[in-house]
Amino acid sequence: MRIALTGSSGKLGTVVARELRAAGYDVIGIDVVGTRGPDFVQVDLTDYGQVVDALTAVGDRHDGFDAVVHLGAIPAPGIRSDVATFHNNMTATFNVFWAAVRLGIRRLVYASSETVLGLPFDVPPPYIPVDEEYPARPESTYSLVKHLEEQLAIELVRWNPELSITALRFSNVMDPADYAAFPEFDADATLRKWNLWGYIDGRDGAQAVSLALENARPGFDRFIIAAADTVMSRSNAELVAEVFPGVEVRGDLGVNDTLLSIDKARRVLGFEPRHSWRDEVTDAAASVRPS
Repeated sequence: MRIALTGSSGKLGTVVARELRAAGYDVIGIDVVGTRGPDFVQVDLTDYGQVVDALTAVGDRHDGFDAVVHLGAIPAPGIRSDVATFHNNMTATFNVFWAAVRLGIRRLVYASSETVLGLPFDVPPPYIPVDEEYPARPESTYSLVKHLEEQLAIELVRWNPELSITALRFSNVMDPADYAAFPEFDADATLRKWNLWGYIDGRDGAQAVSLALENARPGFDRFIIAAADTVMSRSNAELVAEVFPGVEVRGDLGVNDTLLSIDKARRVLGFEPRHSWRDEVTDAAASVRPS
């Protein structure tokens, strides 16, 4: 399968490119910045002409794609102005989706975001663990775009019943080098309450992309993609009682199990996180690693 990977130079994109290639995919990176080479094309995703041209062919490097993985975006709120974030991210996603449809590419996997769940949870979530079942609650311009991208996908698959678009609502992406700071979070439960103490190892993010490429069916679907555990050594019961008293708890929270439910991704995609910060940080040895 030949994959066009937008955002290939980003934090998650570099890991996804590496892992997909290791799994045998033919991956061409597409980004506004990157290292020149046979597997990379420099493209401004806000320019539709560049996007459709790059997805069609680039010299003799390729003559089209079987699928698109779209990660290219300003990756978080507060990096650029709200207007710049909206214009860049909404335009880039529309261009990528529209070009893919025009060219007959029928499989799209893209980065949505945990932010559509209501982050930073200054207004408490409706229940814990959160899942994909309640309506989106964007609380920033960045998150608003993510919500609108999902709505765009819903309409595109309605117009094109053979089209498959999968939105992966990634949690806060982490590399192993980031894990040394995690034990510091225990001192203040509010430091990471903004996303219910969640994260995702980039390698498991790549696993979710690969599973979506292989298993997604025609139509649109959305999945929360997070690690199996929280960033905390403190128990979930203690954290929820301190920070979100009165919020409905649904089911057994476990000791350190993720509060960003990945049950749907497990059930539908076969997703199972393989990496935990607890495997990298000696100080976490006494904490419980979810099974």
